[in-house]
Amino acid sequence: MNDPVIPSLEHLRRAYAVTSEATQVTPLLESSALAKLTGAARVFVKPESLQWAGSFKIRGAYWRLKQLSSAEAAHGVVAYSSGNFAQGLAAAGEALGIPVTIVMPIDAPAAKREATAGYGARVVLTDHGERAREEVAAARARQIAAEEGLTLLHPFDDPEIVAGQAGAGLEALEQLAAKDVAADFLFCPVGGGGLIAGVSLAFHYLSPETRVIAVEPEGFNGMGNSLVRGAIEAVPLGSKSICDGLMARAPGKAPFAAMTVAGARGLSVDDASVRQAMKFAFEKLKLVLEPSGAASLAGLMSGGVDTAGRTVLVIASGGNVALADFERHVADA
Repeated sequence: MNDPVIPSLEHLRRAYAVTSEATQVTPLLESSALAKLTGAARVFVKPESLQWAGSFKIRGAYWRLKQLSSAEAAHGVVAYSSGNFAQGLAAAGEALGIPVTIVMPIDAPAAKREATAGYGARVVLTDHGERAREEVAAARARQIAAEEGLTLLHPFDDPEIVAGQAGAGLEALEQLAAKDVAADFLFCPVGGGGLIAGVSLAFHYLSPETRVIAVEPEGFNGMGNSLVRGAIEAVPLGSKSICDGLMARAPGKAPFAAMTVAGARGLSVDDASVRQAMKFAFEKLKLVLEPSGAASLAGLMSGGVDTAGRTVLVIASGGNVALADFERHVADA
């Protein structure tokens, strides 16, 4: 099998120019409260929770759909997702007039299922029992693709998805440059790795001195383990996390290849830290973050990385959380 393609800077910029047609510029917020808490000189938070469809996912989804042939676009696409890629792909498909089918685990948050259907996508649920939920959903998506002649898309293990997600990094770099600052550290959440791979490549090309911290839930630190080992390694079954969007057992081949080039270190956070980050974001930053979207902030706040006197950028990746769930998590913080 050929090695995964690692998108070039020109590739990332080409994707960003196209995806900018369908996305909005999310702000770069500076937080003196975070700087004081962590000892950092300055801390900036980029809330992709304010992006269309509530997360960064529309960036990669839109770019990937734009790569379809006219015949593929007419027939439609199918993908599996626990929620945020589902919504991003559904929103992109609605904007481009491309039929979208999403296979979702039955235990995916109801709010994410309903939002996905709200963008006009067909939602198919899978019951995974004791098996890994992404494996069951992926198998069903492959079956639907074969039976119905749909183009099968992967939520993160695709160089074009990586290239599209890089827009969040390129945009942040432009915003930092406008403030005449450079980030010493970048904290970014990791599930399968599509976001951090794209963002890391953007910084690798344009700000190579920035150290990238890959933040994962405890028990789902496949990227961190794989980076240490130098090869993809899946975590064992059995772990649980409130970060439903970051529960991939192993990184994708395309994201891992990009991360190997860009360089990063892993950092795991527990549910309690994520809840504290959600509460802090709400009270101090006035942001509503889902658990997965708050993981990177939890990584910074945990103190697992010494950021004293440094400039830090945190990518808050999503805000798709039901009010009742948000209230419960914050109350438990």
